[in-house]
Amino acid sequence: MSTVPDLPASGAKAGAAVAVPAASDARQAWRRLRGRPSAVVAAGVLGLLVVLALAAPLLAAVEGQDANTYHDALVDSARGGVPIGSFGGVSGDHWLGVEPGTGRDLFVRLLYGARVSLLVAVGATVVQVLIGIVVGLAAGLGNRLLDTVLSRFTDVMIALPMLVLAIALTAVVPTDFPRPLLLILVVGLLDWGGTSRIVRAQTLTLKQLDFVAAARLAGSGRWRVARRELLPSLAAPVITYAAILLPTNMVTEASLSFLGVGVKPPTPSWGQMLSSAQTWFRADPMYVLLPAGMLFVTVLAFTVLGDAVRAALDPREAGRLRIGRRRTSRTRAAATDSSKDLSS
Repeated sequence: MSTVPDLPASGAKAGAAVAVPAASDARQAWRRLRGRPSAVVAAGVLGLLVVLALAAPLLAAVEGQDANTYHDALVDSARGGVPIGSFGGVSGDHWLGVEPGTGRDLFVRLLYGARVSLLVAVGATVVQVLIGIVVGLAAGLGNRLLDTVLSRFTDVMIALPMLVLAIALTAVVPTDFPRPLLLILVVGLLDWGGTSRIVRAQTLTLKQLDFVAAARLAGSGRWRVARRELLPSLAAPVITYAAILLPTNMVTEASLSFLGVGVKPPTPSWGQMLSSAQTWFRADPMYVLLPAGMLFVTVLAFTVLGDAVRAALDPREAGRLRIGRRRTSRTRAAATDSSKDLSS
């Protein structure tokens, strides 16, 4: 930042000069992220899940099944619809067994359920981030009245019981409205307050710095400053918070589908499968364990990756890691010297 006041009074040159350290910081953050084994494993798990979800039609064709075909011959009607065979009816034709009561293929329904969960989580996160950035920037760059109004409105949105409102809104919308799109809009429009608070706080801090003052002296308007100077600096905290929002939104979608106001049958969803599995957990534990395990692993991977992204984008965290490594190396060296002295 110390080189900014020496720059010529030109918006383009100032922006180009600031972009160089930003790109360098991005490379360093990427290097730190790749150096964390937990982040690599979490990213690999999520990448595999995305590939499986995108390839759901192809994998269903390879297995020779689809998500909505009933197989009455594969369930025991005398026992209330329990799948015939061990582990929920696992066989060469049904790789993870079949759904109790209907006989629908469980492997294919899990894949299509992953599509719904990921789509809703990512879509709602994008809506939350976009609204939060706009409201937070407007509050941070606006006058005192606008800041007060937007801040109080944000406080109201954060205080509202989001899950209760989401249940009410999804229950009154006509059933022919696409449910994944409805969940994206409801979750995104109700839960952007945290992003707005972060963006406002960062904007109030950044606009006092020299490089923003230099851009204003160069003749840049308020929103040009926001676009050229503030948004690149806001990328790190926003990305970090978005990584936290993703698993939260996935759990919210599963909760709404579990309560019967989310994705409607016959569209598969992990939350919907868990809702129907509560009556089968004794007779067919696999029907409970598979969607619950998929949801647990996905949310855990998102959480671990989000924590790794936060650490990689935080220079203080990197400094603490370097100091910790140096202390560990010095401690080991001192212990080695002590052992040599004792042996001699």
